[in-house]
Amino acid sequence: MKKLTINQASELLGISPDLIRTWEKKKLIKSEKNHNNIRLFDIDLLQRVYDNCHGQSEEVGFKVLESSQKTELSVIELFAGCGGMALGLENAGLKTELLVEIDRDCVNTLQKNRPYWPILQEDVTKIDFRSYQGKIDIVSGGFPCQAFSYAGKGKGFEDTRGTLFFEFARCLAEVQPKIALAENVRGLLSHQQGKTLSIMLESLEELGYKPSYQVVSAQFLDVPQKRERVVIIAVRNDLAIPALFPTPKNYTISLREALQNCPDSIGVEYNERKKAIMELVPSGGNWRNLPLETQKKYMKNSFFKGGGRTGFAKRLSWDEPCLTITCSPAQTQTERCHPDETRPLTVREYARVQTFPDEWEFTGSLTSQYKQIGNAVPVNMSYHLGRGLIRMLQQGWDNYTQLDVRKTATEKVQQLVIPGLAI
Repeated sequence: MKKLTINQASELLGISPDLIRTWEKKKLIKSEKNHNNIRLFDIDLLQRVYDNCHGQSEEVGFKVLESSQKTELSVIELFAGCGGMALGLENAGLKTELLVEIDRDCVNTLQKNRPYWPILQEDVTKIDFRSYQGKIDIVSGGFPCQAFSYAGKGKGFEDTRGTLFFEFARCLAEVQPKIALAENVRGLLSHQQGKTLSIMLESLEELGYKPSYQVVSAQFLDVPQKRERVVIIAVRNDLAIPALFPTPKNYTISLREALQNCPDSIGVEYNERKKAIMELVPSGGNWRNLPLETQKKYMKNSFFKGGGRTGFAKRLSWDEPCLTITCSPAQTQTERCHPDETRPLTVREYARVQTFPDEWEFTGSLTSQYKQIGNAVPVNMSYHLGRGLIRMLQQGWDNYTQLDVRKTATEKVQQLVIPGLAI
């Protein structure tokens, strides 16, 4: 991949350096620094973003990735939700052995779409996993992140008692899989000044696993969404397998590509006041594009506070990946307004952005469906993670980044490994 400085790229594409900086700020592109501390950009990715913004791109279109190569490698998933991670791992070639989920609507969604999946609707704290010991290759889960009662007291595994991570760790202790895969919001890095993540990693070490973690950006993994998540991969110590994380692609998928020929579906609507305000916001804009007096009325006390608050009155752009999908596309601060029409994204549009196939049906109320999709792991991101796990277990590591096996969980949270950046 050819790398150019910002001025070289600007001259080649005939655009201003400020536009390239804007693309980087919007996380459409990433730069990396060379040994002289000069930022370099991948020209292929720049060209892709340029073509998207000028309507000249060869449409890659929305595609749910699926491998034709299936394996017998088995997975237990906790906190399965509506199936984003499970479907992605299955599409990668892994076999679902058990899903655990307590929410009835989520369970109904799973059963409706995959009646052959073994699904247990139960409080995870009441499940004994010991019957699976030695029979499972991977335990996965996107556990909720609550505050730890004993955070910082150095009690290791016991520090997590009373949290759902404790139940995830207990499952590992009882099942003893080869690999653990955990996913959480990026905010986990700074939660309780990094103590929460440190305790989690130390707990995994205490249980006999070697954990590694990265921030994974979904928009560079065939997901039309600027969604970043912390991903932890922990390998059982006796296996001595290095953790593999997906290599970011040199392209992104725009919202235009994702929503092409999207099926019609139900969706929430704005009230008359909100609709009148959103009518004034251009594609890609937000509350700052409103007339000054309207800004003050709409933002109220928030108008006088610092920070960008760019999620307020946000209208999406056709030429970029979508902002991170939330559980409510019409709520103030998390608006996800259609680029052209003055309405929130529909359920099926939400599902497209999360890379669910069009035939994947969601059950429950409209509010529940939005919540299920908003909380899900993007299917294509999970697919890429799954392909990496298969390569780890089959010793086939092509096209994936190998994390330095010397890095351990005892290193400080700030020493985060970002693909493509030197440490």
